[in-house]
Amino acid sequence: MSDIALRMEHVYKKFRKGETYNSLRDLLPAITGKMFRGQELDSNDKREFWALQDISFEVKRGEALGIIGHNGAGKSTALKILSRIMKPTKGNMIVNGRLSALIEVGAGFHPDLTGMENIFLNGTILGMTKREIESKLDQIIAFSGIEEFIETPVKRYSSGMYARLGFSIAAHVDPEVLIVDEVLSVGDFIFQQRCVERIQSVIKTGTSVLLVSHNIKTVTEVCPQTMLLEHGKILAIDRTDAIAGRYLGALPEAEEGNKAVYVSKVCVRGRAGQQSSFESGDTAWVDVEITARESLERLSVVIWFADDNQYMIFSVSTERLGFPPISLQAGESYRCTFELKLNMAHGTFNLGSDIFRYDREMSYDRHNRSATIFVGSTMAVRGAVNCFPTIIESEKFTKSGNLCEV
Repeated sequence: MSDIALRMEHVYKKFRKGETYNSLRDLLPAITGKMFRGQELDSNDKREFWALQDISFEVKRGEALGIIGHNGAGKSTALKILSRIMKPTKGNMIVNGRLSALIEVGAGFHPDLTGMENIFLNGTILGMTKREIESKLDQIIAFSGIEEFIETPVKRYSSGMYARLGFSIAAHVDPEVLIVDEVLSVGDFIFQQRCVERIQSVIKTGTSVLLVSHNIKTVTEVCPQTMLLEHGKILAIDRTDAIAGRYLGALPEAEEGNKAVYVSKVCVRGRAGQQSSFESGDTAWVDVEITARESLERLSVVIWFADDNQYMIFSVSTERLGFPPISLQAGESYRCTFELKLNMAHGTFNLGSDIFRYDREMSYDRHNRSATIFVGSTMAVRGAVNCFPTIIESEKFTKSGNLCEV
């Protein structure tokens, strides 16, 4: 048996913008309207565009590949071709084994059927037998967490409830290939974590996973390798850390321009080397290099962390840590390393950097996002920081009705 679970070979997909006509009744008025408006009737007009161009990649059994890219990059189109929802314009596709796909929230659900009935309907669509569904029914319902509403028509479900039930069914198909498109962004934090843990567990059993998500933290948790798409073309396939930095626009190796001094390099390291994914409480090292084009003095290197809303949660500088101001001659560089304890809660954080002169309150080269890190936590804490809480006392009692003394 081949160790290739799925493969795309030089796949292209063409779409046409604007109206499509499925009957003569619709086509004749459209043609007449174009004639009166003086529009071209040429079928090779500019409304045709390539959603995918020369896409080639493969995923082996038991591997996970992430796909990221901005809206319109072609991510969902590629997954729909792999799921056989649509055919490629040209190129070949290979899928070895049973495939389970969760492409859209509620795809394959009938709104008038209950959650229970849709488990059997959707499970059958995904290739499960009635006996398989019945044997896993309790697991599917328990994982979804919507036991109370399982006999309610799904048209009354919220989008989060749709996602819970849809993912729960797809994840219990026991597929050789699991395709998941963005639905993990729907639902509460606890359920999202359970989904990630479920995907990680099926990978260990030999299932191959293709994951599309704008949540780069989720991609780094699940996928060692990631593909970056842009305008239907593959820009790169590499380690997820490297692709995430490129996608998020991390600071390049050297800053162009005519600044007197500039941040020439920023690197975030863990114990295993350069990385972007950490656990809460881990130690990280931030290397910052600055380079001068002119002779300058009394400089300080500043770094900070901000959350997704660009709210600064931490800031420090070489000078505030007691190091003397930095003086550089033209052409000289300076490098320093900050050691940090990442006592942050689960989330995505942007590392900023700046070269600052305190006596003049002057910034020479400021970057709000020199790097991005992803912090995971097994503790159900919220906010920006992790205080590593524990409960040291707990008791059950009955109030006596007396007021407490103040």
